[in-house]
Amino acid sequence: MTDAALPVICIVGPTASGKTDAAQLVAAAIDGEVVSADSMQIYRGMDIGTGKLPAAERIVPHHGFDLVDPGEPYSAALFQSFARDAFAAIAERGKRAVLCGGTGLYVKAAIDAYEFPAGDQVGNPVRERWTAFAEREGAQALWDELNRLDPDSARELHPNNVRRVVRAFELLAEGRSYAEQKRNLASIEAAVPAVQFGLAVTPTVLNERIDARVDAMVEADLVGEVRGLLDAGFREGVTAPQAIGYKEIVEALEGRCTLDEAIAAIKQATRRYGKRQRTWFRRDERIRWIDADAGNAWAMADTILAQLETLA
Repeated sequence: MTDAALPVICIVGPTASGKTDAAQLVAAAIDGEVVSADSMQIYRGMDIGTGKLPAAERIVPHHGFDLVDPGEPYSAALFQSFARDAFAAIAERGKRAVLCGGTGLYVKAAIDAYEFPAGDQVGNPVRERWTAFAEREGAQALWDELNRLDPDSARELHPNNVRRVVRAFELLAEGRSYAEQKRNLASIEAAVPAVQFGLAVTPTVLNERIDARVDAMVEADLVGEVRGLLDAGFREGVTAPQAIGYKEIVEALEGRCTLDEAIAAIKQATRRYGKRQRTWFRRDERIRWIDADAGNAWAMADTILAQLETLA
């Protein structure tokens, strides 16, 4: 993007807050295109469980869906490059980019001058070494080793979050600290002109929406989607720790719990994830918050469009 480019419009918030519908209504009103900032909607075939907007319901072009197969390595660093290219291409078409998503790190990577460890993705020997260590010795042993080498960073991470612990080792190999990076996260400068809107939903209301959304996913045959992915050989992808809605159904399909227990586990995990999303976005003072308790996408879009008028 050039300095003369119009700011990217970011619509963020927790899962089930109404981002998807509001974003495409805003995009339709301003002749724009949507870029999804969702770390799970990038996976092909993972549609129902990620809340991916069906193709038939897209009223504007969407980017960021179906980038890789389940289980294929992907990262915020790769998304940063993808999003920046998408913004530039949208601008060249004379359109306006609307970034929509709930993966906070993807949003920040897209619009801010966020730097990632060298070789952040495939073929990274540091990542491969410590991932193998975790597989061999276990998550706690991996965390213990980080605690020995970089206790400040270890205190910021849960031992079970192997991916983040491995990331801390990657930074450490470059003479950098995960803890320091986290402290500096809020002060990272913008790299792309952007204006951010957040959809604020009262926790009790959000939890009710999450429960209803999970029920709707099951009704839409989430079980069949998971079974199809397993049959296609994507077990590693759908049982990954971050694959909420998929790994729980696998447990049911393989007889380790009932379907009702799996559904309850999905709801609980999604509620916890929504809380983490709210915490992440609330730290960013640039976000303009909009009351989304009513869940009216048209009203939310109108509010965003009215605020954009005042910023023009």
